[in-house]
Amino acid sequence: MSGHFEPLPGGGAAVALDDVEISIIRSLAVQLLELIGPGPAENAPEDPLAELFAEGPSEPPADPVLRRLFPDAYGDPGSEPVSPGQAEELRAHSAEFRRFTENDLRARKRENALAVIRTLDALTSASREGGVLKLSREECGQWLGALNDLRLAIGSRLEVADEDDTDELYRLPDEDPRKPMVMAYLWLGGLQETLVTTLMP
Repeated sequence: MSGHFEPLPGGGAAVALDDVEISIIRSLAVQLLELIGPGPAENAPEDPLAELFAEGPSEPPADPVLRRLFPDAYGDPGSEPVSPGQAEELRAHSAEFRRFTENDLRARKRENALAVIRTLDALTSASREGGVLKLSREECGQWLGALNDLRLAIGSRLEVADEDDTDELYRLPDEDPRKPMVMAYLWLGGLQETLVTTLMP
């Protein structure tokens, strides 16, 4: 089971992780949480009803990793040949969509990362040397979301535009400073792929 997910009877999935693997995934999930930032409730706890009607940002994030995690709904107007009027219209639609959806998307990504941390902490509290992580079907969905976000974040730092770019990553020499990040990127991809396969009917 080591290194890949397997199905559990009645739904869910399990994977064997050692303490180093647990530490790596947990550390990456914590970094993802820090990148995403605190939720609206953490910023304004005095009015819980206001959170229901809170509007998100209308501009894309400046950080390229966050732009990858929270892309424009209508694409990048600069990536395709469009007229200035069409580009302005696309920007307006994207801004409006972002304003009403980004807070919820951030909350969902935050909850997925927290679910990863919680399940790993529960495993380490039972054993100091890793063990078999067993996830419910709901937790599997949260793990899939978090693994995808982690790969997007690392891929953005590595300037991976699509899967074709990974061929070059396999050929990096061991002394390349990007090598540890590349290994994490590929390993998380393997975990994600086996989790998806495990959950398929």
